[in-house]
Amino acid sequence: MTEQTAAITLSLLATGRLGLTDAMTLYEAAGSALAVMENRKDIRSIVPEATDKLCDVMASDMAPFVGRAQQEQQWAADNGVGIIMISDKDYPERLRSCHDAPLVLYTKGKTDLNAQCTLAVVGTRKCTSYGKDVIESIMHDLKELCPSVRIVSGLAYGVDICAHRAALNEDIVTVGVVAHGHDTLYPALHRNDANRMTEHGGAVITEYVHGTRPEARNFLQRNRIIAGLTDATLVVESASHGGGLVTARIAQDYGREVYAIPGPVGAPYSAGCNNMIRDQKAQLVSSAQDIVSMMNWEQQTKLQQARKDGIERSLFNNLSSDEQKIADALRQSGDLPLSELLAITTLPVSVLHSTLFSLEMRGIIRTMPGNTYHFIR
Repeated sequence: MTEQTAAITLSLLATGRLGLTDAMTLYEAAGSALAVMENRKDIRSIVPEATDKLCDVMASDMAPFVGRAQQEQQWAADNGVGIIMISDKDYPERLRSCHDAPLVLYTKGKTDLNAQCTLAVVGTRKCTSYGKDVIESIMHDLKELCPSVRIVSGLAYGVDICAHRAALNEDIVTVGVVAHGHDTLYPALHRNDANRMTEHGGAVITEYVHGTRPEARNFLQRNRIIAGLTDATLVVESASHGGGLVTARIAQDYGREVYAIPGPVGAPYSAGCNNMIRDQKAQLVSSAQDIVSMMNWEQQTKLQQARKDGIERSLFNNLSSDEQKIADALRQSGDLPLSELLAITTLPVSVLHSTLFSLEMRGIIRTMPGNTYHFIR
C-alpha cells in the first residue's frame, strides 16, 4: 500500500466510520497514514488511550476502503483531478493548522492555495440586490488595493456565486469548495462559472471522492474548509441563522478574523450580520479598504513590488518584541510554515503577517515555497 492509498483510505474512514478528530489523532500520532494502516491491528500501540470502538473500527476488514481508495486514484488520474495529501508541500498551510483538517483534498484547476492574502466571502443563498452591489464594489476595489488576493467561497446560490462572479469579472483568482465529488457539480447551473474559475487561475476543491452526493451534512462539513483556507471570513448578508454564520463561527474558533457587512434595521437578510456586529463576534466593514487596512494587506502589496524591484538586506538590530519572537523561532527551529509560526509565537494572524512583512522587507527572513519562512543567517 502506498502513502497516498493509505491517506485516502483513512480519509474515507474519517467521513464514514471514524470522524475527523479520530482520524487526525491517529495520523498525528503515527506520523503518516501508511503507519496508521500498518499498525491498525494494534492501534493502542500508537494511541494508548484509543477507545474500544476506535480499536474495533481499525481492526475490521479494510479491503472495501482500500479498494475504494485505489479506484479514486485511478479515477482522478483519468479525469484530470489532482490529489493533495496533508503531508504534501502544496497542501494549504492555513488549513493544515486546523485540528479537523481533511487528510486529502481533490482539486480541479491549478492555483496557489498558500497565497499570502486570502478572503472567504459567505452569506445567504437569497442574496439581495444590496448584497450583490456590496460584493461587486468590494471586488472592484480589492483588485486595486490588493491585486494578489484570493477569494474563497462555496459555489452555492446567492452570496457565494455572486462573490465568484464578481471576482472573475475583476480578474481576481477565486476558489470554490464543494460538498460532493468531482463527478458532479451542485448546483449544475454554476458549471460554467466553475469552468471559468479553473481557466483563470483558480480551482474547485473538495474532500469527497467521486460518487459522493451533495447531502446536507456535507455542506456543513465543507464550511470548515472555506474558513480554514483563509485569513479572514467576510459575511455579506445572512438571516439570523444560516450556513454563513456557521462558517464565521468556525473561522473564529480557528483564530481567524471575521468581518460583517451591516445592513438596514429590520432587513431579514442582514439580521445575522447586524447581530454578529452587535455581539462583537465580527468587525464591521463597509468597504474593501476596511478589510485591507485591518489585515495589513497594503504591506503585502508593497512587499510584492519590492520583490520586483529587488530587496537589499539591511543590518538588523533593535527588533521589536514581535519581531524577536519570530526571529528566535526561526533561528531555533529552522524553516517554519506559517501554521507553526502561529503556534510558536502566539501572535494574531494579522500581526504575524505584518511583522513577517517587516522582517522580509529588511532582508532578515525570506519566504520559501509552501508559505514557509527562512531566517537569513
